[in-house]
Amino acid sequence: MVLLVINGVIGSGIFGLPAKTFKETGVYSIAAFGVCAVAVFIIILCFAEVSSRFDKTGGPYLYALSAFGRLPAFLTGWLLLVTRFITYAALINLLVTYLSVFSDWFILPSSRIISIITLTIFLAFINHVGVKDSTRVNNFLTFAKLLPLILFIIIGTFYIEPKNFEVIHTPGFASFSSTVLLLVFAFGGFESVLVNSGEVKDPRKNLPFALLLAALIIAVIYVLIQIVSIGTLPGLATSGKPLAEAAGLFMGKTGATIIAIGALFSVTGTLNAIMLVGSRLPYAFSEEKQFPKIFSFIHPKYKTPTMSLLLFMTITIIVSINYSFLSAASLSAITRVMIYGIVCIALIRLRKKDAAQTAHFKIPYGKFFAISGIAITIWLLSSSRLNELRDVAIAVGAGLLIFLLMEWQNRKINSN
Repeated sequence: MVLLVINGVIGSGIFGLPAKTFKETGVYSIAAFGVCAVAVFIIILCFAEVSSRFDKTGGPYLYALSAFGRLPAFLTGWLLLVTRFITYAALINLLVTYLSVFSDWFILPSSRIISIITLTIFLAFINHVGVKDSTRVNNFLTFAKLLPLILFIIIGTFYIEPKNFEVIHTPGFASFSSTVLLLVFAFGGFESVLVNSGEVKDPRKNLPFALLLAALIIAVIYVLIQIVSIGTLPGLATSGKPLAEAAGLFMGKTGATIIAIGALFSVTGTLNAIMLVGSRLPYAFSEEKQFPKIFSFIHPKYKTPTMSLLLFMTITIIVSINYSFLSAASLSAITRVMIYGIVCIALIRLRKKDAAQTAHFKIPYGKFFAISGIAITIWLLSSSRLNELRDVAIAVGAGLLIFLLMEWQNRKINSN
């Protein structure tokens, strides 16, 4: 379970974010990674208690349903779906960027669009022909994920230049805060693993342990990657593929190729996992009569939700073409933070609502951590740009409209 959480979090953002964060905050980006790790750790403490109360599949959607009811639960599930769309868009753009290590053809704007469409259709096809084939692909891609990162840290440590850590400028509070928010993109993903908690052995015991230990391991890996990136790549701030370029300097072309291949495995594996989970969310909504019935259709041969998968594929292509890696990563971080805030509030609500329940993991000073988590989410959301909040508000508004239309239709059917 620890490895599953690590796999769910260490996806692909770390292959692109070292440059983006260094551009904004310089050497202080190391501190930004540390602050984000502490913030996410506090939120994970809340997740550890709330998740241990449930032994069914559903994750944050189930927590919100139990704590607040149908509408908040739908909006939480809707945010999970929107996060899947946006995260996919960010990562497939990063994938195309790393493909340029092998050929300059991928730099062309038209090539980017062709690559996005082709790769997305391919992954959709894999998920259509069966979960078993999708899982085999995912297991293969996962195998090659951590090795290049560990090599990068170990070998790069011997080539660090201390002069690269000179403080040239001190970032403002707003810039530092927005950087921490962006890093939520790299530290997030554990909430998706919890969706399948109903299939975990003894989740009340194993989920808290896995979440907390995995969070510690991930934080150490990320901070070390940022240190090596700063110490070995003088042009870090302007790099589109920082780990590959840094590895190219201290390991030569072979090193750059190894990191690029590792990024391809990692990003493709994460994209495949997003396609697998995300394409099932419209189906799940449809089963609960919160989406049109057509999305409940299961292919008679492959036993996969065909219409739900086609919907997810179509929207991800549209979003991926219209957003860059950085803009999509920022939006994904915002929607994730909103989900985290909902779960922190749910902890307080569930402690009051189910005070008699004792067969779960209970964190000391739980209300203090929940309030701290809520404060963290407010702080991070306040550092968002207005255009980002506008886009998220439009997405939430669309979800609310779908909910109201489906409620109206269901009442009409029931009255007849």
